[in-house]
Amino acid sequence: MPPAAPERGVYFDYNASAPLLDIARDAVIEAMGYTGNASSVHGCGRATRRLLEDARAAVASSVSAAPQEVVFTSGATEANALACAGRSPSRIAATAIEHDSVLAAAAPGRRIPVLSDGTVDLNRLKVLLEEEPRPELVAVMLANNETGVIQPVTEAASLAHAAGVSVHCDAVQGWRRMPFSMAGLGVDSLALSAHKAGGPKGVGALVVRSGILRQALLRGGGQERGWRAGTENIAAAAGFGAVAAARPPAWTALQAMRDKLEHAVCQAVPKTCVIARDSDRLPNTSMLALPGCDAEAIVIRLDLEGIAVSAGSACSSGKVGPSHVLAAMDLAPDLLHGAIRVSFGPEVTDTDLDAFVSAWGRAAAVCGRRPAG
Repeated sequence: MPPAAPERGVYFDYNASAPLLDIARDAVIEAMGYTGNASSVHGCGRATRRLLEDARAAVASSVSAAPQEVVFTSGATEANALACAGRSPSRIAATAIEHDSVLAAAAPGRRIPVLSDGTVDLNRLKVLLEEEPRPELVAVMLANNETGVIQPVTEAASLAHAAGVSVHCDAVQGWRRMPFSMAGLGVDSLALSAHKAGGPKGVGALVVRSGILRQALLRGGGQERGWRAGTENIAAAAGFGAVAAARPPAWTALQAMRDKLEHAVCQAVPKTCVIARDSDRLPNTSMLALPGCDAEAIVIRLDLEGIAVSAGSACSSGKVGPSHVLAAMDLAPDLLHGAIRVSFGPEVTDTDLDAFVSAWGRAAAVCGRRPAG
């Protein structure tokens, strides 16, 4: 028998994965009862196809796109990789704070720096757009997964398009947390992920205009208009679609809770640094640092008290070394190693905040300075 799921306690790690919503769970369970293959022409196949296409339409509608522009993937990592596939790394310019799936596709010399407030340096982007070899694709995320800083995507897209360059946007953290549309951002492709917004894990989408993609990653079948071979994950897609079709939560109401938490931890532990505090950020995200402390040690101490947070990106939390996002922001060395991410959802309560602030104070009181070297 598989182990029981652990109690969530105070779950402040939504940017890694949000709790599964009931509507998504119900949709997944119902879809698992469908027998047919969506590529089959008989009745069972057509019913499954209808389920898949309903999910596709819901995802498309959530970003004001057309259903035929949605390619289902295994998640945002694959969606980002697909957007970049078939292009030389030297022809992809990406911000220095992108997800690793984007940075892996772009040459290190084509990084777009960010300013100290965590936003992309648009002046440097202008310069990169004129350098040889000229970029073919610019990648600018919507909101950073670690700091929550919202990027000037529309402005970056305008600059890129004026130079005849396509734009890809990793919109994972912003989806269902802030209002936006594909046309409003002015981008040519968007990466989305279901589980960051309460959908099932293992499904995402690339929303992409016709003529933008260069090369499929998975070949051997005609699924997803030839851009993603293999039988579709119908149950996961159905859960994804259920989240996309639902009314978005009132995320803006969380900003007051976020600000309350930041004020409280700074009062309790005055040496606390709130990264990018004055920047436009996601309403649910705070990055807090204790100078001279070890972030992993703080995460462990909080976990022992039943509070779940992350030390940077969940995709990179097993790596040794400081966050590439914070390094790109040129943070002081004693902050690079002591920063944790707090991210929560609509269920957060004052009791949760109080528990975190108390635990933060205890962690600060005992945290040791990172050994030299």
